[in-house]
Amino acid sequence: MIQIWTALITILLLKAMKATAKYGWHLSNLLAFIRLNIFVKIELQNWLDRPFEDHDKPPKYNPQGILFPDYK
Repeated sequence: MIQIWTALITILLLKAMKATAKYGWHLSNLLAFIRLNIFVKIELQNWLDRPFEDHDKPPKYNPQGILFPDYK
């Protein structure tokens, strides 16, 4: 039962991303491209709007902080 809810929430999130994007995504293409770029560190909304252009690197600021500051 939890797998059904997880799938429904995922589809809902994907449709919300599709609705906010300026690029004309199809849901299957959006899902495939997200699978390919899941570990790429870019701003999501910029990528959704312009998926085939080079994007600026994200800022160096890390809101999570440093996990191990004394580790070298």
